[in-house]
Amino acid sequence: MTVQGRRAVLWGSLVVLLGAGLAYAFWPRPVSVDFVLAGKGPLVVTVGDEGETRVRDVFVLSAPVTGYMRRIEHDVGDLLEARLTEVAQIEPIDPTFLDVRSATQAEAEVEAAQAARSLAVAEVEMAAAELDFAQAELERARRLIVSATISERALDDAERVFRTKRAALSTAEAALRMRDWELERARAELVSPATAQRSYDACDCVVMTSPVSGQILRIHQESEGVVTSGQALIDIGNPRDLEIVVDLLSEDAVKVEAGQRVIIEDWGGPEDLQGRVRRIEPTGFTKVSALGIEEQRVNVIIDITDPPEAWARLGHGYRVEVRIVLWESESVLKVPLTALFRNGDDWAVFVEDDGRARRQAVTAGRRTDLEAQILDGLEEGVRVVLYPSDRVVEGVGLTARDHAE
Repeated sequence: MTVQGRRAVLWGSLVVLLGAGLAYAFWPRPVSVDFVLAGKGPLVVTVGDEGETRVRDVFVLSAPVTGYMRRIEHDVGDLLEARLTEVAQIEPIDPTFLDVRSATQAEAEVEAAQAARSLAVAEVEMAAAELDFAQAELERARRLIVSATISERALDDAERVFRTKRAALSTAEAALRMRDWELERARAELVSPATAQRSYDACDCVVMTSPVSGQILRIHQESEGVVTSGQALIDIGNPRDLEIVVDLLSEDAVKVEAGQRVIIEDWGGPEDLQGRVRRIEPTGFTKVSALGIEEQRVNVIIDITDPPEAWARLGHGYRVEVRIVLWESESVLKVPLTALFRNGDDWAVFVEDDGRARRQAVTAGRRTDLEAQILDGLEEGVRVVLYPSDRVVEGVGLTARDHAE
């Protein structure tokens, strides 16, 4: 073979190998995908959010008067018996400290009260002396009237003077008692907080008892200190009488009706609890989400229908997850929601047809966060592409992804 022939064979072989490599590189290969079988099963459509347990009826025990409350010796969770269990004691409040001017004025009032009392004592002594003299004159007149030495008018004048002086003595004694009380009131203005504290052990305190039977849910002020009239002290309720409140978005709340079944999850127990919607509050409120977005929320009240023994560890203010059942069926044709995609205005899925992808239009019904009901366009047992990517197109070859890789 000539040199030119050998060169032609060499270059020809290279061209063939290059062509085979390009053909292999650009030859269409099957797309690895995950498959799922369209099948029948239960489908539950719900709306839900985080909820919080609370005692249905909470009684707030508040201070009836302003005073100094002694320390509450009870703890949260203690049992209370209505009208019998003593909860707190309130004693008179300490007097305030006097500044220099107020103290000087109070001391002056004490001195004035003492002087007024001294004057009243002198008036009592003077009235008593005059009464003694009038009594002696009356007795002398009574002796003289027997011997007709004086007239009846003189006797009457002596009796009148005696009664007048006796009344004057009573008036003076009453004035003295009044001055005594004025002196006590003036001295009371000088009573200091330290002096008042020494007398508290013998004071008549206001004793507060529990108005209802139950457990202490919260103590607003446990340590002793000054409380004002109407100030909340403790919350009392029955932890076995729980309800759940969940604030739903207003667009979800309009779908909820009283009596719907509720699934209570993530409450800490081994199994989900069952509940029932009791009331949807008619008024919404604005709540700022964790992302700073203002949302309109509506409170939904839920009763726990399981026996109390099943949720005995739940208490007031516990966090739970609730799902309110809007619709459910025991057997519907369904596929995972990730298998659906939009084809124009319609829903569609990719199904396997002889190893190749075929776009299939379907009619979707009820949907959850994970699954969708198929009303038309699909039959049970058909293999459906689970996560159709942009590589899955009409007619492309399909192969099941090997998850072991």
